[in-house]
Amino acid sequence: MIRHGGQLSLLRRRYPEAPEPPIDLSTGINPFPYPVPPIPETAYTRLPEPVHVRALKEAAAAAYGARDPDLIAVAPGTQILISTLPRILPAERVVIRSPTYGEFAAVWSAAGAAVVESAGIESLEEGDVAILCNPNNPDGRGLAPERLRQLQDRRARAGGRLIVDEAFAEFSEAELSIVPAAPRPGTIVLRSFGKAYGLAGMRLGFLIAEPDIARQVEEALGPWPVSGMAIHVAVAALGDEGWREGMTERLARTCRRLDTLLSSQGLEAVGGTSLFRLVRHDKAPEIAAALGRAGILVRDFPERPDWLRFGMPPDGVAWKRLEAALAAALSR
Repeated sequence: MIRHGGQLSLLRRRYPEAPEPPIDLSTGINPFPYPVPPIPETAYTRLPEPVHVRALKEAAAAAYGARDPDLIAVAPGTQILISTLPRILPAERVVIRSPTYGEFAAVWSAAGAAVVESAGIESLEEGDVAILCNPNNPDGRGLAPERLRQLQDRRARAGGRLIVDEAFAEFSEAELSIVPAAPRPGTIVLRSFGKAYGLAGMRLGFLIAEPDIARQVEEALGPWPVSGMAIHVAVAALGDEGWREGMTERLARTCRRLDTLLSSQGLEAVGGTSLFRLVRHDKAPEIAAALGRAGILVRDFPERPDWLRFGMPPDGVAWKRLEAALAAALSR
């Protein structure tokens, strides 16, 4: 099993005496969710119609800068898209820029592909399929859109495909997106609604690619891929430019405050995005355990035991608890 953030039940089992409520800083989900508008009863009582899915695609195309809604397939979260792609785009050799989101290697290996993980961008010239997150999770590394376009132009001559996971290409990182250049031969982009809008439980994601690939994905997912509630909320949220602008500024302030706190406690910055920060410390496991005893869940990395990832605290109470717990953990 691949470890993911957000498992507060495990925190409670491991530290049953930890104070309540627990504070989850282990994910890259926006802690300031979009205010959900009133949902009509028909969103619950009727199946979504093609016209409703079309409205969702149009809203996503406008929000992400896609030229045509027909380039977009909708899905109940990007994870199911990640799991679906190996079934419709079989490959013998897949190259993944790592370290990154572990599900990519898992699903392509399960599909029978030889998976090569490499930190270098040069390695993405190889393989039937190349995969990267831009910006990357967990270290926030970003590649300029022009560099990715040049990379795929070279790959496309040999029929290669490039999958770019843009789950964190939001807010201050939105300029990294290659969606405005779509469609490009063999280029597939994934976008996560739930992370950016703080509504991960809605399970909604998008694929942006050539119309033929988008259609194949839709056929693989079958009818009614997303709920009427998700459609109603997402159409409103994706069209709310004022909210995105305000959230960009709010998250920038929050990032600066978190950077100041972490550095003041001797945690060395490795990278991050508008929704998380990655730091390094020789005693990272001990710090994570101390925070856990204080009821605060952060993301650790068994493969990199000197790393910790912190999401953004949601409110003043969370800030006070984090400041106190870090000070206590690092005073030992």
